[in-house]
Amino acid sequence: MIVTLTAHPSLDRAITLTAALRPGEVQSASAAREDAAGKGINVARVVASAGARALAVLPLAADDPYAVALRATGIDTRVIPIAGHARSNLTILDPDGTTTKVNLPGTALSADETRILVDAAVDAAGDARWLVLAGSLPPGVDADLYVRIIRAVRRRWADAAPRIAVDTSGAALHEVVAHGHPDLIKPNDEELGELTGSAADPADPAAIERLARTLVPDRVGAALVTLGAAGALLVTPEESLFGVAPRIVPVSTVGAGDSSLAGYLLAESAADSAADALARAMRYGAAAATLPGTRPPSPDDLPTADIPVRRMPR
Repeated sequence: MIVTLTAHPSLDRAITLTAALRPGEVQSASAAREDAAGKGINVARVVASAGARALAVLPLAADDPYAVALRATGIDTRVIPIAGHARSNLTILDPDGTTTKVNLPGTALSADETRILVDAAVDAAGDARWLVLAGSLPPGVDADLYVRIIRAVRRRWADAAPRIAVDTSGAALHEVVAHGHPDLIKPNDEELGELTGSAADPADPAAIERLARTLVPDRVGAALVTLGAAGALLVTPEESLFGVAPRIVPVSTVGAGDSSLAGYLLAESAADSAADALARAMRYGAAAATLPGTRPPSPDDLPTADIPVRRMPR
């Protein structure tokens, strides 16, 4: 089973325009959709759509409109009651695939709500192969939240503890890499550059690999680095692999990285090779980019074109 924690869920609203966005003007939309989202929720939805077991842990008020959209996903959840409501994110899609996002702030969690959320994540992790700690942190929560969860999970479950994947950014990612030693991180090229203090061109996979190698294996077990249309890298203690992205017509890139992570975890859980796991991660990310809003790709949505994966020199 794959357990996800989404400490800062969001109700994602996506609007597709009939023409390119013109700030300050009134425009027409051709479509709109609303999804229960947040990185951990997105990962759980993709895992469940593939027929695998997923459990999503999240904070949620009983009267939150987010709950209606969450029930519609059909995924298994463990909800921690809170007082505030989930934030909303607005995505505006141009016909050519250009994405404009407006993210609203979320409601702060109290110290008691945060403690209960941590306990719930630790309890749920006992049955998991992977625990995914994903997304930004809500207001009022210290940047070391994921570190505290990692330590609590490993202390509680010891040798039976799940592997832990982290997909976040900013101070939370810095804290995890400095003090948590997760088994996997999934940054994009910008997040990796911010983390290492050395920006690199996503079109230069060798430079990206060198940055990831400064973290693997001393600070993280492995790194899955998504590079958008340029491809993706998987850096482990044993090898570094680069995959060429399939050619697609993008509709919305929202949630593509989350789908890539889900695809990788599905493949790893099935004992696929590292090269096959990277290829599956890229298929899921590409599929997500061809779908509207934050709709999770299913196996039927995956591109069938070959994805070349090559081993990089060390």
